Amino acid sequence: MCRTFLLLFAVVTMTCVPAFAQPAAVALPEGINDKFLDPKMNPEEWAKRFERDGREAYEARNEILAALDLQPGMRVADVGAGSGLFTVLFSSAVGDEGWVFAVDISSNFVQHIANRAQAAGINNITPVLCDEDSVNLPAESIDLAYVCDTYHHFEHPEKTVASIYKALRPGGRLVVVDFVREEGVSSEWTLGHVRAGKDVFTQEILSTGFELADEPKLKGLKENYLLVFRKPEA
Repeated sequence: MCRTFLLLFAVVTMTCVPAFAQPAAVALPEGINDKFLDPKMNPEEWAKRFERDGREAYEARNEILAALDLQPGMRVADVGAGSGLFTVLFSSAVGDEGWVFAVDISSNFVQHIANRAQAAGINNITPVLCDEDSVNLPAESIDLAYVCDTYHHFEHPEKTVASIYKALRPGGRLVVVDFVREEGVSSEWTLGHVRAGKDVFTQEILSTGFELADEPKLKGLKENYLLVFRKPEA
């Protein structure tokens, strides 16, 4: 009887082992952010790369926006805002009573977004220059933080995520969009550029106190995934 139980336990245990595993994490590519920190960096040229057909996050921007379920009056941080693609979309979604913080480590991008908002007559955007380990936002100042194709650029992920956690109000959400990193699925560029897969990033974020709230499957996202984390109410 005991032997039969042990055999059954072994079979069940073996069947619970995942059939596919994500490739081992690699070191953060050296100088991954250097091109964005270069004073000569041209944000207009990067805007052409970020806001073009063929870039999945750009093509799925409206589907992503709908999944965030932003409401008028919300305060949102676009972390790694880049050219300001989602910053502008968020500013419209939260309305005049809401606010958007466009957070980036590049002073050129920060100035680019400021110029873009001024040219468009948008008055509910504040560009924020962040540090390599902090988003530089006040405590409990936002309802949602959005990080698109940027998490893998974090040089100090736990510290940066901890600063996002601090900036969120209780019950606030952290939404992460990043590249799928799987052997035989992902491109060589992704495997070399993105240091780890979804499982590693998820555990890093959970270690700071967040809870995993949702992983909606969007039709427009094949090379990327979307994860929703929540800061506990208390």
